[in-house]
Amino acid sequence: MGRILRRCGRPDRLVLPLRAHFLPGRNTRLGTAVAADVTAQTQPREDVQFWFDPLCPWAWITSRWILEVEKVRPVRADWRIMSLAYLNLIQHEGEGLSEDYLERMSRAWGPVRVAAAAAEHSGPGILGPLYTAIGTRFHNQGRREDPETIPEALAEVGLPASLASAAESTEFDQLIRDSHNEAFDEVGLDVGTPVLRIRGRALFGPVITPAPRGEAAGRLWDGLVLIAGADGFFELKRSRDRKPSFE
Repeated sequence: MGRILRRCGRPDRLVLPLRAHFLPGRNTRLGTAVAADVTAQTQPREDVQFWFDPLCPWAWITSRWILEVEKVRPVRADWRIMSLAYLNLIQHEGEGLSEDYLERMSRAWGPVRVAAAAAEHSGPGILGPLYTAIGTRFHNQGRREDPETIPEALAEVGLPASLASAAESTEFDQLIRDSHNEAFDEVGLDVGTPVLRIRGRALFGPVITPAPRGEAAGRLWDGLVLIAGADGFFELKRSRDRKPSFE
């Protein structure tokens, strides 16, 4: 992420029943508080575009965080694909990458091509469920090299097994490039995945481990909203001192 790492990386209140407002002796302001909570829970959710490559463990952790955010903030993840293979092998022409990493990138085309084929087949709404099915097998189960992961993931979300053949095809590469470029034309080429667009501003990250849960996830989201709203903000970073944790 960055030049090096482009490879891949309001507190809850007790809500009382509405009828409590009408109980004798209750503070009449209670009705106002309850009404505010009901309004907050029913306000429209804002879409947050999230670009991922299924292969990246750091993007996977961040994706599990945004799902936690959905539980505590009026947010909905809008899943999009990017390609580490396209970024590293084509846009960066393999510059500075080891032979081992070049080999891994050549194999990175497969999962994202399957994701693109799935979106073409069933619409972009399938990307979230498919990402979860693939990512659980790749990262939580440690089965990135298992050829059965993609067929299993397709079956789990009700997609035809034939879509697995897209891994070896260039048929959907233009769809991948179009989705990828939508993010990277804005955020720049010196980053990797994940990329999030928050209220119209594309940002790389956050790179975190493990994924915050509950209100901690919400507080991190609140901070990112503030950052995204700061015109001219570019970077916060520190060196990673631990491996990705999928707990």
